[in-house]
This record gives sequence, C-alpha cells and structure tokens, in this order.
Amino acid sequence: MQKSDITHHYLRPRMHFPNVWCPGCGIGIVLGAFIRAVDRLQIPKDEIALVSGIGCTARIPAYVDFNTLHTTHGRAIPFATGVKLANPKMKVVVISGDGDLLAIGGNHFIHACRRNIDMTVILVNNYIYGMTGGQYSPTTPFGKKASTAPYLTVEPPFDACDLAISSGASFVARSTVYHAMPMSNLIEKALDKKGLSMVEALSNCQTQYGRLNREGSAVRMIQAMKDTAVPISKAKKMTPEQLEGKQVIGMLHNIDRPGYLEQYQKIIDKCNPPQKKTDEAEKVEENSKEV
Repeated sequence: MQKSDITHHYLRPRMHFPNVWCPGCGIGIVLGAFIRAVDRLQIPKDEIALVSGIGCTARIPAYVDFNTLHTTHGRAIPFATGVKLANPKMKVVVISGDGDLLAIGGNHFIHACRRNIDMTVILVNNYIYGMTGGQYSPTTPFGKKASTAPYLTVEPPFDACDLAISSGASFVARSTVYHAMPMSNLIEKALDKKGLSMVEALSNCQTQYGRLNREGSAVRMIQAMKDTAVPISKAKKMTPEQLEGKQVIGMLHNIDRPGYLEQYQKIIDKCNPPQKKTDEAEKVEENSKEV
C-alpha cells in the first residue's frame, strides 16, 4: 500500500483536520508510527479498538478510522478492559499521555500490568500536562520548571518502563520521536504480543515544557533526544555513571506469562461445564442433519 493510500485508508480526512497539535509536536510522529505498524500487521480496522483519556495525546482517536473511545480523564484503561472482556478477539490499544496514564490513571495502569490484560498501551511522554496549562506531571524531571512549579520541581519522576516491568507487564519498550521507524517496529511487536504490552514514546512539547525550561524549538528538542538516547544493547555495557542523563531505548522486557483473560476463562469453563446431550436431543440433531 502506497503512503497516500495508507493515509486515506486509516485516517478520517474529512473530520477534525487540520489537527489540534502545535506545529512541531511529536504526537503526530507517534500516530504515524502506530498506523505503519497496524498496516504491516494487516489488522482489519474493524478489529481494532483505540481508547484514550484526556489530553493532547488523547485526541489521536479522533483522527483514525478504527473503533474509537475518547473517555474521561485517566480512565482509558478501565474502558479498554471492558471492551476486551466483552470482545476478547478485539485488538485493544490504549494511547495516553504521561499525566493521563500515570497520575489520575496510575492505579489503573499498575493493576492492568499486574493482571497482564491483553492490550497494548502506548504512552506518549512529553514530561508535562501540555493541553491544560503546563502543570508538572509524574514524569517531569527533577529540577525542571512547570506552571505549577515556577521555582523548579522537587519530586523525583516515575520511570514508566520500570513501573510497567515491576507491575507485571509482558512486553515493555521505549523509543523517541526522533527514532520514528524503530518506534514503529516496537509498536508492531507490542501489538503482536499476548498480555499487556507497553511502548513509551518520548516526545517533545516545545510549547509548554520547552518554553518554560528554555530547551528551544521542536527541532532542537528532538535533536536532544537523538543525542541522549542509548540503545539497550549498548546500555548493557555501560556503568550507571555513564548512563546518567541518558535514555535507554529499545525492547527492555519481553516475557511470556498467563494473562487475565485466559485465567478468567478457566473459571468460566469450570463453572459452566459442557452439558451432556440427552438421547432425545441427539435424535433431533440427527434428523436435522438428514433433512
């Protein structure tokens, strides 16, 4: 499929365009990486449910021609869990920002990983609440400015990937919007993985985070991602001191373990064993076959 065909096939070009994101925002790069991953896997559009909460990243479902849910703040995972339980064959994807997923939605994220619910979570981490005024989020680095931290943040940030791994996710990876194609490849692996898979996409927010911390234009911020990113293969050979200030990218964690749906189905099967057909029922079935 040609690039123009992909655009028309997966997007809703007559709705909501031009998009709401600031010029240079990395969220559009993440959207493109996701669409390319879906296209390579040839997942039918009607078999994908894309769920989001509130925020800049949460606007993505408005632009794509899948089954989509734009839910309340922080509640994307509970909605997505309901979709998956109601229709286990559906490929369920949550796409969310760092504030939406790790602050008000943090408890849902932890327990979805613990349960290993079969869904893919794409976390777009731009270190700040971009849409609602530049408040600091659970991933804002220590010592950085935000509208709610004009004298610098004093809280240590979450490492979202470490949180997902320690909570029980099956697949965890990280990339940046500079590394668009590697990101797309990681999303493809995540979509193809059973259990909860999470891809953290480090992105730029030059309008809020970049302006408040004097990190420059979108181009400059994306270049900084390139300069600080370290592939996992190289990181394994580096000391903690050498990794200070760096971001390890690539596939960080990949295991196989039973998921929530498989365990729940065992309970259903145990409580509802197949009933033996009566002689009369078997006769009726045989007669219907003959007719």
